[in-house]
Amino acid sequence: VQLQASGGGLVQPGGSLRLSCEFSGPAFSRYAMGWFRQAPGKEREFVAAISSSDGTWYGDPAKGRFTIARDNAKNTVYLQMNRLKPEDTAVYYCAARFRDIGTTEADFGSWGQGTLVTVSS
Repeated sequence: VQLQASGGGLVQPGGSLRLSCEFSGPAFSRYAMGWFRQAPGKEREFVAAISSSDGTWYGDPAKGRFTIARDNAKNTVYLQMNRLKPEDTAVYYCAARFRDIGTTEADFGSWGQGTLVTVSS
C-alpha cells in the first residue's frame, strides 16, 4: 500500500482547504482511512477516520469544521477543512488500516508522506 497526500498550502484564517489522499494498492474499499496531523513541537494527533462502510469519527479539533469522505472509484480519501484557524497549522498525514476502523497512530500500518497546511494572514 502506498499513500500520496496532497492539497496543502497557505490559507487565511476562516478559509477552506480540501486535502486528498490517493491510495495505491488492492482492495481500497476494504480499508479504513484516517487523517492525522502534527504541529511543530507537538505530538501527532488524530483528526478524522472513515471506515470501509463510510462510518466516520472525528477528533476534537475537527468536530463541526472538518469532513472526511472517500471515493472508492478513485481510491481516494478527502478531508474538507472549513473555518480554518491558525492552530490548524500542521503537517497532515493520511493513513490506512485494513478492515477495522482506528483512531490512534498504532491502529494504522500504512502512512503517506504528509502535506503541509499553513493557516496565516
